[in-house]
Amino acid sequence: MINEIIKRNGVTYGILTGVFSAVFTATIYAVNINLFTSLWLGLSSIAFYLIISIVLLSKTKKELNGHFSFKEAFTTYFICSLIGILIGTTFNILLFNVIDPSAQDTVKELTIKSAVETMQKFNTPAAAINEAIANMKENNPYSTTGLIKGSLSSLVFSSIIGLIMAAFFKSKSQE
Repeated sequence: MINEIIKRNGVTYGILTGVFSAVFTATIYAVNINLFTSLWLGLSSIAFYLIISIVLLSKTKKELNGHFSFKEAFTTYFICSLIGILIGTTFNILLFNVIDPSAQDTVKELTIKSAVETMQKFNTPAAAINEAIANMKENNPYSTTGLIKGSLSSLVFSSIIGLIMAAFFKSKSQE
């Protein structure tokens, strides 16, 4: 059975991160679709998620009176991540496949253009650039299937981060 504090905090912060993800995506979509390829916005969102995770785990540990096992810390983080990713992915599926399916193609072309510019800055051979473009055109990360695959990748990456954070936030052994 999952501790009520762990469950409550994981769900609450999961909803917070999911809503943030949806609002963040909607804002980029409404303000300037070119921002989907912005490195600094991507890094800013990762920083936000890390800060929220630290706050979540610190708060939960405090509410558990400092007794926080590795399993409890990871479970708290995983619940939050899972809910946040589900909400964000659901919003993205609605936005890119129901509300404005043409945005898929726009963002995909912007992503290809940005990748080509980056590869050219690093003097990547033309053959490698052409191969990368062909691969990017074959895959559609904004289709429903692409978004679900991306969410699974995000969950795996998030789990790895969760393991690291759980190791950091777990209580020190009493022995």
